[in-house]
Amino acid sequence: MSASPAPMQKHQSNTTSGSLTRTLVLVRHGQSEWNRLNLFTGWRDPDLTEKGVIEARWAGRVLRDHGLNFDQAFTSKLRRAQNTLDIILDVMGQSGVPIERDAALNERDYGQLSGLNKDEAKQRFGEDQVARWRRSYDIPPPGGESLKDTAARVLPYYESRIWPEVNAGKSVIVAAHGNSLRALIMRLEGLTGDEIIARELATGAPMVYRLNAEGGVLGRTDLVASEGRDNGLG
Repeated sequence: MSASPAPMQKHQSNTTSGSLTRTLVLVRHGQSEWNRLNLFTGWRDPDLTEKGVIEARWAGRVLRDHGLNFDQAFTSKLRRAQNTLDIILDVMGQSGVPIERDAALNERDYGQLSGLNKDEAKQRFGEDQVARWRRSYDIPPPGGESLKDTAARVLPYYESRIWPEVNAGKSVIVAAHGNSLRALIMRLEGLTGDEIIARELATGAPMVYRLNAEGGVLGRTDLVASEGRDNGLG
């Protein structure tokens, strides 16, 4: 990690045999109205569908059943992520956890694709071009961001705001979006642009990371299978 870690603080509930347990949970928001309609969403702000609410509740139950107790939460400025986080914490009986909301964790901005049905976008711009925008790490759509651009705002925020909390021994949850979470996973797991683009992120599927003092991954547990669900590529 390039950022200087914050001084470690004693935190009794997250300490085992004298060593800090650094826990970071990442979860993509539940299904949104625009996910259901197969629209490019980006920075637009639709709410959760009924299915999305159920997914968030399920995420809360599995996190509760795995004994997670959070000290700090982070989310974006978009309500589908905020509401997912609120539901998770409510189900866990942890609604009092401090929450920081920041646009740095917003979804990738899809520019001129935002609001378009994905089939409509293919007709307007061409199937190959749309696939290039969606599946490339560093090629943005017109007026929008690439995943590389998204990472350029997500990662400094992670190192300045999220990582110091984790490194202090706190259990932290981040509820965000397919591509903002991809940026974090790319850093955590040391993946290339091509590798992270190929990673599927299901809605409402928590990933639990245990990190070392350098921010490296000691272990990862996926609590909900991703197979057959929305892959989070916008």
